[in-house]
Amino acid sequence: MADKILEVRNLKKHFSTPKGLLHAVDGVNFSIERGKTLGVVGESGCGKSTTGRVILRLLEATDGEILFEGKNIRDFSKEEMRRLREEMQIIFQDPFASLNPRMTVSEIIGEPLIIHKMCKNKDEIAARVRELMDTVGLSQRLLNTYPHELDGGRRQRIGIARALALNPKFIVCDEPVSALDVSIQAQVLNLMQDLQAKLGLTYIFITHDLSVVKHFSDDIAVMYLGQLVEKAPASKLFKNPSHPYTKALLSAIPVASLSHKMERVRLEGEITSPINPEPGCRFAKRCTYATPECGHGDPRLLEIAEDHFVACHLIEGMMD
Repeated sequence: MADKILEVRNLKKHFSTPKGLLHAVDGVNFSIERGKTLGVVGESGCGKSTTGRVILRLLEATDGEILFEGKNIRDFSKEEMRRLREEMQIIFQDPFASLNPRMTVSEIIGEPLIIHKMCKNKDEIAARVRELMDTVGLSQRLLNTYPHELDGGRRQRIGIARALALNPKFIVCDEPVSALDVSIQAQVLNLMQDLQAKLGLTYIFITHDLSVVKHFSDDIAVMYLGQLVEKAPASKLFKNPSHPYTKALLSAIPVASLSHKMERVRLEGEITSPINPEPGCRFAKRCTYATPECGHGDPRLLEIAEDHFVACHLIEGMMD
């Protein structure tokens, strides 16, 4: 039986706005096996980053369950969550905005060690900081430098070192390479894969770049306007995308080949408002396969093949 480190059930996060409730995350279900990577992809505004923050309880969920190692952490007290922070961490998208500009590299990496009292004295903290810097490939000469003195790649390595400081089991990676140059992206991704193999880490890897997530993830979940529309192992998703939105996303990946003949799927039509959305498929207004049935109730996430789940009225009708 698969060892699930995380499972979310009917997870929802709604925000109040002057026009009504914004359904940022609306009934998301998935699980992640220990030591694996789940890639979460979709357009900007689809709710993928909000999902990651709700799982860590940086934002409180409106409804649903968040099961970490079998325990629903939505029921945890402040003190219980404080202890859980040692096991669940996050790497933020912007390495400059997420680092305190008034703290040196050593102070930034050492801060969680002090807060969680992981070391007995300053010497232990200094030794652990140096160990973490070596782990993520940061030179010791940068100990007393400030974030603004470093390039994006080094700043993100600081963020990774800070996330690793408490020896976590699970890390939410919120678009950790999107702000970096392509060559630096590859270095950081390779580092994260090496760390996963060495430390047995489990990742949620949030990104809008499908070409990145293909090589980094074991499974991929595709989100559209707060809902999961498809989830499958990476190889299956790229070989046999089933949801019309997934097909459109994959067709947009640039390929450096003159012989590549995949036709670009152009999405037209109005984007459904996430504020007080009406029942029905939220992709229907942009979908070339839409039928009147698509406006009647939310499509269910069904398993169409082993470990391959799709939420689409058309596919559901074909299975009946």
